[in-house]
Amino acid sequence: MGGGGLRRRGADRPVPLALLLVLVAAAGKGKQGAHAGSSSSGRLQFRRDSGTFKVVQVADMHYADGRTTGCEDVPPSQVAGCSDLNTTAFLYRVFRAEDPDLVIFTGDNIYGADSTDAAKSMDAAIAPAIDMKLPWAAVIGNHDQEGTLSREGVMRHLVGMKNSLSGLNPEGVEIDGYGNYNLEVSGVEGTSLAEKSVLNLYFLDSGDYSTVPSIKGYGWIKASQQVWFQQTSSSLQRKYMNENPKQKEPAPGLVFFHIPLPEFSSFTAVNFTGVKQEGISSASINSGFFASMVEAGDVRAAFIGHDHINDFCGKLSGIQLCYAGGFGYHAYGKAGWSRRARVVSVQLEKTYNGEWRGVKSIKTWKRLDDPHLSTIDSEVLWNRGSNGRRKKNPDGSNS
Repeated sequence: MGGGGLRRRGADRPVPLALLLVLVAAAGKGKQGAHAGSSSSGRLQFRRDSGTFKVVQVADMHYADGRTTGCEDVPPSQVAGCSDLNTTAFLYRVFRAEDPDLVIFTGDNIYGADSTDAAKSMDAAIAPAIDMKLPWAAVIGNHDQEGTLSREGVMRHLVGMKNSLSGLNPEGVEIDGYGNYNLEVSGVEGTSLAEKSVLNLYFLDSGDYSTVPSIKGYGWIKASQQVWFQQTSSSLQRKYMNENPKQKEPAPGLVFFHIPLPEFSSFTAVNFTGVKQEGISSASINSGFFASMVEAGDVRAAFIGHDHINDFCGKLSGIQLCYAGGFGYHAYGKAGWSRRARVVSVQLEKTYNGEWRGVKSIKTWKRLDDPHLSTIDSEVLWNRGSNGRRKKNPDGSNS
């Protein structure tokens, strides 16, 4: 949570409790079998029919004790019946509408200070993804650890949950924080890129609060994490470009963490899509992670939460910096401004002979928790360009 750290405001249109329970029960029937975005081996993979891979980003649920945890800043006439279950119902709605290949929870998944049992709160918060058999991954924010589990304990619990692809930390690496890991998304099964990661997802712990007495405010991504990120990115790029079938440019990378970088303050209303309705609650120092992403050369976008009533994307030095907007009802929001989720859809290129190849474009939009589950602010974050079509050589490489 951003905006000064302790402010929590709520939604103005909660679902009535009776209807809410019906929605949750109906949605809870879930899905059967392996998800379309997973291969028979369980790894993440682009879909054969559409050549797409879709992510739903959920930021700042602030889940606590379920039905007994009320919504924040709800008009008096709507206080009765509004609870964490409204957040649960919204999860089911957006998952059923978007049918994602991966769900990514970007921190403050629970509000530890209001949670009686942090583990049970996490179980309840993530339950819709598990119930619908969706692969999911998570990072932690600045409020998850404020209850009955330490920061490490929270991340270990998330790693051990069903269908979780989350990682605690890379093995054998001295690194700050908990929840630094990467996931690879393979090309379409049966194609020449089926064994290559054509999309790389990086997850980092952006910390909670500064532990340096002379520096106040929020935490930041430390030097050890940046070294790991750059080494991982470099290794993935070498593998993608040097091993057959060789590719001439890196696979695109997407980065997920909780607290915004100072560079999120670089935008004005004329150079972003979405809204900026509160200040950028970044660390008071710049640790240089944005420069690390630029230097890596493969990052196309970074996605965060923390400041609930910001939901914009803006491009800086070739990288799209995107807020999700607040999702949870036990978290501050803005009256008349719907809770929301960000959707990211990655599309593969199709060659002249009909084979799916590398990534062609990355698009995004937002889903609102309004009566119509509205879609807004659809935009292209990255496109390899009309002159970027590559021809396939007989050996499977690109010319």
